[in-house]
Amino acid sequence: MDEKKVLLIIEDDPGLQKQLKWSFEKYQTIIAGDRKEAITALRRFTPSVVTLDLGLPPDPANASEGLETLKEILQLAPTTKVIVVTGNDERENAIIAVAMGAYDFYQKPIDIDVLTLIIERAFQLDQLEKDNLKLLQNSNEPLAGIIATSPQMQKLSRMIEKVAPTNVTTLLLGESGTGKEVLAKAIHGLSNRAGKPFVAVNCAAIPENLLESELFGYEKGAFTGATKQTKGKIEYANGGTFFLDEIGDLPYSLQAKLLRFIQERVLERLGGRAEIPIDVRIICATHQNVQQLITEGLFREDLYYRINEISVSIPPLRERDGDAIVIATSLLKRFNEENGKNIKGFSKEAAQLIETYEWPGNIRQLENIIKRAVIMADGSIISVDDLEIEPSTEEQIPINLKSVREIAETNAIKRALAYTDNHVSNTAKLLGVTRPTLYALFTKYGINV
Repeated sequence: MDEKKVLLIIEDDPGLQKQLKWSFEKYQTIIAGDRKEAITALRRFTPSVVTLDLGLPPDPANASEGLETLKEILQLAPTTKVIVVTGNDERENAIIAVAMGAYDFYQKPIDIDVLTLIIERAFQLDQLEKDNLKLLQNSNEPLAGIIATSPQMQKLSRMIEKVAPTNVTTLLLGESGTGKEVLAKAIHGLSNRAGKPFVAVNCAAIPENLLESELFGYEKGAFTGATKQTKGKIEYANGGTFFLDEIGDLPYSLQAKLLRFIQERVLERLGGRAEIPIDVRIICATHQNVQQLITEGLFREDLYYRINEISVSIPPLRERDGDAIVIATSLLKRFNEENGKNIKGFSKEAAQLIETYEWPGNIRQLENIIKRAVIMADGSIISVDDLEIEPSTEEQIPINLKSVREIAETNAIKRALAYTDNHVSNTAKLLGVTRPTLYALFTKYGINV
């Protein structure tokens, strides 16, 4: 049985204490009536989420005791998600509390359903941050630099772990900004060549007339200006891994020479006659459709089959469930350190925008956005305005679990009805519910049969 999550409720009203204790019985709910009890409970139970009544005695008029309690909680446990609960006349203090680092605020009178959603989302964000931290702490492992909390990236990581110990030539496919070089380094780091050189060349970044000498090197006098013998990047990678990025941009005139090197594992420098044996693992990457390039006569088919002994498709950020906010949180910590800032996190709206935005530039775009937001943000929380990206005009995925559950249940019922040709009894069996329960769900979600 899963261990219950710990929720600390700081509330001095005995009646409200009982109501909240009963309402949140699915958690290990700890009640504290004042600041002293709250800090004792914090040290003993280390809750991930805390609700804090800002109107704690002895000074309900200005809620200073509540703010002092918040300050002490964040000093002792900075990552704790504190939800401050305020009265009608305490909005100003709620704003101050959020500026101090509170996760969110909620105004009395309490609506249990709404407060439940806020608490559930706080626990969800806490778990994402912990998963991310666990990845980052395994810094001795090559995959530690890859944020892989989504099922898509977990699957890809397992594939990388299988491919890495071999010497097969690997082709990484993915949109620009998806982290192809990061994955290439991960493959190198998990291989038996980890202690040897990792050398990368971007075919799109070097002029065509210089690329051949950059790859293969040249002898003294090979061309005007060649005043000494110079090794190429492939030769520098000897014993290690050679990463050829954006190979779809490799000039056609060089593809035959690269093909010969891959087949024979020997190269000749420009202006030279000697064949130089090279022991190197080759990884290639591109954002282009190589098959289309072959059809258009821009890429050699025989070279494609040589570099594509195994291909790895990297999903774009928009298809990596939940990774965007986890990566954003990691970037926030990094840019805080680099720029001497102390941004606490993202507003609810900003976090939702990060999760639902399409990210056409993938991780590279997200990195630039978060870096700029950290530098330019005036407060301690990054807002939607700080992100400077336009919210999607398409329907956004709801961020609270209740809405997600309702959408999932509605879709499942409709699929089951279609599968059974609207036969209610068979649909109920397929879904694993009773007929009365299914009819109740029809009513709840407005499904007509």
